[in-house]
Amino acid sequence: MPSSDTDDTFDDSPPSMAPSSLLRELPVTERGLRTRSSLIAAARTVFESTGYLDTRLVDITKHAKCSAGTFYTYFSSKEEIFAAVLELAQEDMLHPGMPRVADEDDPAAVVEASNRAYLEAYRRNAKLMGLLEQVSHIDPVFRELRQKRGDAFIRRNARSIAHLQGRGLADREVDALLASRALSGMISRLAFSHFVVNEDESVDMDELVYTATRLWVNALRIPQA
Repeated sequence: MPSSDTDDTFDDSPPSMAPSSLLRELPVTERGLRTRSSLIAAARTVFESTGYLDTRLVDITKHAKCSAGTFYTYFSSKEEIFAAVLELAQEDMLHPGMPRVADEDDPAAVVEASNRAYLEAYRRNAKLMGLLEQVSHIDPVFRELRQKRGDAFIRRNARSIAHLQGRGLADREVDALLASRALSGMISRLAFSHFVVNEDESVDMDELVYTATRLWVNALRIPQA
């Protein structure tokens, strides 16, 4: 049956991927904002091409065409600029999950649209998602934030599943939260394996979305038009 953790009053707002302790206030001048933005863009490029562990600050400043002194005006460490990269990209990196299905909507179509948005965002940010996996293994702060953000999306999906169960549009014999955790985990690992580990271009997006959606709706016994 639906889990009590899916109540509408439950706060499932996703936290930031970037530790607040590593984020400084933004520069007050236009020039400062431009310089900071160019450093963040350079850092993302270097991180994605070199990997987090092998990236040096000199690689970032060289790519940004600035001095070490300029770098330290805006950031104090590799961890701090990586946090800034995540903060800038985080809204595009993870889709906010399956929304509540309105009475007039087709539940299977909503699942499909949500899976497509998530997988397309993952593909756009595959290298950065791979980096986050790497950093989460070595930095407990980033690992905890990543886990909390993932849990927020799981709870949000669980609420949608519970609403469908209440309307008789999903299997009422399964716990909504556990079902969400299993299905959300399936989709996230599919994305990681497909776009990061294998970099598989042999399967097109439509086929990937179809397969993910078919498994999701079949698991919950959601009716399909």
